[in-house]
Amino acid sequence: MKWLMGGLLVVFLLLGSFLLTPSPVDSKAWNPPAPPPLTGPLAPNERLRLADLLARGQVYGPEDTTVGPDGVLYTGTQDGFIVRVFPGGRVENWLSTGGRPLGMVFDRLGNLIVADAWKGLLSISADGEITVLAREAGGTPFRFTDDVDIADDGRIYFTDASSRFEQPDYRLDLLEMRPHGRLLRYSRKTGKAEVLLGNLYFANGVAVSPDGNSVLVNETWKYRILRYWIRGPRAGQAEVFADNLPGFPDNLAVDDKGRYWVAFPTLRNSQVDTLHRYPWLKDLVAKLPDRLKPAPQEYGLVIAFDQNGEVITSLQDTRGTQLKEITSVNPHRDYLYFGSLHNDRIGRLAFQAIPGFGDNQ
Repeated sequence: MKWLMGGLLVVFLLLGSFLLTPSPVDSKAWNPPAPPPLTGPLAPNERLRLADLLARGQVYGPEDTTVGPDGVLYTGTQDGFIVRVFPGGRVENWLSTGGRPLGMVFDRLGNLIVADAWKGLLSISADGEITVLAREAGGTPFRFTDDVDIADDGRIYFTDASSRFEQPDYRLDLLEMRPHGRLLRYSRKTGKAEVLLGNLYFANGVAVSPDGNSVLVNETWKYRILRYWIRGPRAGQAEVFADNLPGFPDNLAVDDKGRYWVAFPTLRNSQVDTLHRYPWLKDLVAKLPDRLKPAPQEYGLVIAFDQNGEVITSLQDTRGTQLKEITSVNPHRDYLYFGSLHNDRIGRLAFQAIPGFGDNQ
C-alpha cells in the first residue's frame, strides 16, 4: 500500500507540475475546412518514385536547391553548409553560413542569394564572400528567414516565416496559430528591406510571376497560397490564389511555361485540424516533448498549378520511401529538382517522365 501511495503521489506531483508550467504558446482557435479529396489530378500516384537520387547519403536536409551559372547544383544543409553537387556526382561542402540556409537563388551577377533561418538575407559571391543584406524590416528582426526569389528589376522578394518562433520551434508556431509571418522586399538601391504583407500564418515559399506583376506566397498553416500584386492597377493588394490545399505548402517556383510548382512536406493531419478548435488543448500539447506531438506522415507530394490557381497535375510517393518531406521543387531546363528538410538526398525528375509533359509542354 505504501508503494501504491508513493506512486500516486509521484504521478500527482508530475501532473501538477506539468499543468502549472506556463505554455510556450498563446494559442488561437481556428476551424479549418475539410480537406479536399485526393481525386482527379490529385489522385494518388507513384510518379516521384521515378526520380533519380542525387548526393544520396552525402547530405542531410537539403531544404532548397538551385542550379548555378556553372551548371552546378547548390543546396543548404542542416549543419549550415552550402553544398555543391557537380554534374559528375561529386559532392563538396563549399562553405558554412554559420546558420541554417533555406531558400536560395542566383542573381544576374552570379551571387547566390540565400534566406538563412538564423542569419537573415545573405548574398554569397562566386569566391565565397558572405554579405548580410538584411536582418530586419519595419523595426522587427527576422527570426525565421525562409524563402527567396528575384524579380527582373533585381529586387529581392523573401519571407520571414515567423517573427516570434525560430526554425527549430516551427511546431509551436503551428499550434499557436497566430499570424507572425511576413512577405518582404529588399532593394539594393536603398539597402533596406520593407514589409509588403504582414499577418501571415507562416509565410513560406515565394515566387515572382513570369510577367513581374505579382508574387505568390505560401501561407503554410492556412493551407493556401496568396497572390500579392506588385505592379498594375491592383498593386499593393492581396488575394487568394489557391485555397484548402491537401497538405502544408512549403516552397514554390515557376517554370518557363508559367506553371507554378509547389512542394508539400506532408499531407494534412486530422489530429492537428482537430486540435485547432481547442486552444486550451493546444497550449497543453505545446508543453510536450516533440516526440509526443502529432507527427507528419511520411509522404512525397508536389502539385503543379496553372496561372489561375487550378491544379494541373501532382507527383506523389505515397509511402515516402523514395522522396518524402519535400520542401522545395525547382524546375531547371528538362528537370525538376526536389529538396527536403530532413531527408538525405536530392531528387531529380525529367519532365518527360510526367504524363502530358513529355516535351515540357
